[in-house]
Amino acid sequence: MPEGHTLHRLARAHQKRFGRAPVAVSSPQGRFATSAEVVDGRVLERADAYGKHLFHHYGPDLVVHVHLGLYGTFRTASTPAEPPRGQVRMRMLGPAHYADLRGPTACELIADHDVAAIRARLGPDPLRRDADPERAWSRISRSRSPLAVLLMNQEVLAGVGNVYRAELLFRHGLDPMLPGRSVTRELWDAMWADLVALMRDGVERGRIDTVRAEHDPVAAGRAARRDRHGGEVYVYRRAGQPCLVCHTPVRGAELAARNLFWCPACQRP
Repeated sequence: MPEGHTLHRLARAHQKRFGRAPVAVSSPQGRFATSAEVVDGRVLERADAYGKHLFHHYGPDLVVHVHLGLYGTFRTASTPAEPPRGQVRMRMLGPAHYADLRGPTACELIADHDVAAIRARLGPDPLRRDADPERAWSRISRSRSPLAVLLMNQEVLAGVGNVYRAELLFRHGLDPMLPGRSVTRELWDAMWADLVALMRDGVERGRIDTVRAEHDPVAAGRAARRDRHGGEVYVYRRAGQPCLVCHTPVRGAELAARNLFWCPACQRP
């Protein structure tokens, strides 16, 4: 599932390529056809993201809400547009670019109050300037649940997924099963600052890089990582491989129906 930085990159790209101009909106697949007709030809006033949710504001009170889920993709290319291929839920067509949405969990036309309701049920998004880390701290500091579970809970933190979860815990030497209420305020402040920096870097690079300079391929004299997720990471999807810091085999397990990765030596209980 795409993590928050991906949605913020999409919002930035859509604002740049389609914003403040009329957009032709259609649904070649047909499942979004009725709603597409409502916004077709309207000016895209603003594209923004909150956590893993993307919002296209056409106004007044018309917002296209997209959640990519596990399989959704949004692909943009220059015009002239090619004929739709596969199950294109929504196509956006502007003067110089077009974008095709395939396989989302949600693609729906909603009102402004619906946007507010979605945001209200989510925790703070580290990529937003209006984020309040105190809200997340309040939930974490009172919880007996493992920190690894809390970090993936979108009601606690919006936009954090499996990669950022695993890498944040490693970078701070934390046992994934540490109860949330055992985290000190000083530690949480350091984790939040680190998460903000990592996710902002993800927006800029278009991939998740979490390895510090002293452990990158050049400094360590090793081959660069080859993985469809891209980026240099410490533990994510590296089960059985040596830890980049201590060389202990990285462990993998399932926790709350998601894969978890950690170094048992660097992240001791």
